[in-house]
Amino acid sequence: MSGQRVGYQRVSSLEQNPARQLEGIPLDQTFIDRLSGKDVDRPQLTEMLRFVRAGDVVTVHSLDRLARNLVDLRRIVSDLTGRGVRGGVRQGAADVYRRGQRDGAVRAPATPGGDATPGSLGRVR
Repeated sequence: MSGQRVGYQRVSSLEQNPARQLEGIPLDQTFIDRLSGKDVDRPQLTEMLRFVRAGDVVTVHSLDRLARNLVDLRRIVSDLTGRGVRGGVRQGAADVYRRGQRDGAVRAPATPGGDATPGSLGRVR
């Protein structure tokens, strides 16, 4: 079964334009938060996590747009992969989704077990 292509974008202020984060990647649905990554309450991320289903592909610009820290990243990725959601990171990070495919996302090779390592997490704080 082929799922939907879903994008998640986050910008830190209302003045920033999220459009370039996933520019050129065909998406069926996009969720955009306009707030600091330090905020625990990210309503569009919560909505995106509720929305996606097995077979869907979630793409983000970079891991720091998705997660606040490594614990947050592991929780989100574990939730997504546990439900059969695939995905990837467009810019400069490991393929942290074990079942990820190249559906419009550009990814570096995963570690042998398919899990992200702290050194591969780019700017995630």
